[in-house]
Amino acid sequence: MRTDALIDMLAQGAGPAPHAVAARRLAPAICLSLFMSSALALLMIGPLPSAMFTTPAPWIKLAYSLTLAVAAAVLTARLSRPVARLAAPRTAVVAVLVAMGLVGGASLWATPADERAAAVLGLTWFLCPWMVMAVALPALAATLWAVRGLAPTHLRGAGFAAGLLAGALGAVGYSLACPEASAAFVAVWYTAGIGLTALIGAALGPRVLRW
Repeated sequence: MRTDALIDMLAQGAGPAPHAVAARRLAPAICLSLFMSSALALLMIGPLPSAMFTTPAPWIKLAYSLTLAVAAAVLTARLSRPVARLAAPRTAVVAVLVAMGLVGGASLWATPADERAAAVLGLTWFLCPWMVMAVALPALAATLWAVRGLAPTHLRGAGFAAGLLAGALGAVGYSLACPEASAAFVAVWYTAGIGLTALIGAALGPRVLRW
């Protein structure tokens, strides 16, 4: 049989390739992750007083976490498929991190010098990264599961991206319970917790994403 004839025979009835495969697989995992991380944070710590939502503090945390989650979701989706273009989502992730660093730095600059250490450390600096990571672990399991069902070829990078996404989603949930009000605190310790989750994802990637 000629090659052209074989290709024609195999292609019969194949239909169009499915669209947005990565998005359709990641979207349920992201929704479930948001629910699990938020529920876990609220059960472990309790909700913020409603009065805090009249201040900028919780909205800064949520804006940072959600924006980083969107950028990380695009990066994860790209790394879930072979031969992906990564420049734009990588730049978006870095831009969000830099923007939060600038917001935190500006907040610290506006704080009196004798209060800056307290603004950075808050009351929970020694717990915050670990709590963000802890509430992000269910999200990490969900995002790794979603990526595993696709076709990642850079397993460590895909695991890192999935962990970054999970960490950002965990930070969203933790924002609903975290009493800290300083943007500098968020820039340092939330980012540390998200980074820890990303490193766990990178370590697990080569093991759990192999296909």
